[in-house]
Amino acid sequence: MPQSGTHKKRHISSSNKTELCLYPPLQAPHIPIKKSSRPRGVSQSTGGKKALTETARKKPGSVHKNDNREQCDESSSFSEVKRNKKGQLVFEDHPEFCPNMSPKEVLQAGSFGGTYFRPIYSSITKQHYKDVHKELPQDWLQGLDIHKQVSSAVYREEVNTYKVKCGGSLEMWESSGWIKPQDPYGWFQWYCRFYQGRRTEDDARQISRWAKCAGVKGRWRNNLITKVVRAGRRFADHSVSPVVRQTLQHWGYRLTEEDYKEGAKRVKPK
Repeated sequence: MPQSGTHKKRHISSSNKTELCLYPPLQAPHIPIKKSSRPRGVSQSTGGKKALTETARKKPGSVHKNDNREQCDESSSFSEVKRNKKGQLVFEDHPEFCPNMSPKEVLQAGSFGGTYFRPIYSSITKQHYKDVHKELPQDWLQGLDIHKQVSSAVYREEVNTYKVKCGGSLEMWESSGWIKPQDPYGWFQWYCRFYQGRRTEDDARQISRWAKCAGVKGRWRNNLITKVVRAGRRFADHSVSPVVRQTLQHWGYRLTEEDYKEGAKRVKPK
């Protein structure tokens, strides 16, 4: 996906490319959890010191099957995040973060060409990762072909909702400084963990990235609205910018009629 700060559209051409569309891309070394209020009904992860100590003992180059499994087991009974009248998710401790697609909905809709949780080597943590999708709640993956739609090494356009390919490589995002050790796969991994109740010092940065992409003033949300207006089409016409629509979906957002009408007021004539 176009990354804030780079704005370059790149395409995936091999199994080593990440899923991210127009914009960037689940934990290894654990960032200390901030002591702050958390959403009602959502548990906050614990065991930070233990997780960090165990991770630190692992040698570079070893395979991490799931560094966050203990945390996710603890949060497996988390309450679903509530929505407001607009259908946006409500995180009481971060009201500025209001995607309208949950991580489960993003995966179930068809995203990342089916490659997001493929095995990777992280140049940030110097570790190999595999089976990271196993930390997710089982119902998020219900009905999906894991090897084709979740952890595939091969990018498949037909898996995506809008049947398009888009994205940059994991290596590109790492070299750009967008990937942090706690979430070596990238933004969507952070989102999955944040949704389940984890809170870390990286939250503000990740939420800011979302806002620049899919927030009210987000680059790609408004790019899509502008194109729909100028094409004289309906807001849900998938023939208008399917790549941007897929990108926004990867960031937990799908254009609604209400958001479209509000954004269209700001579109200048050609």
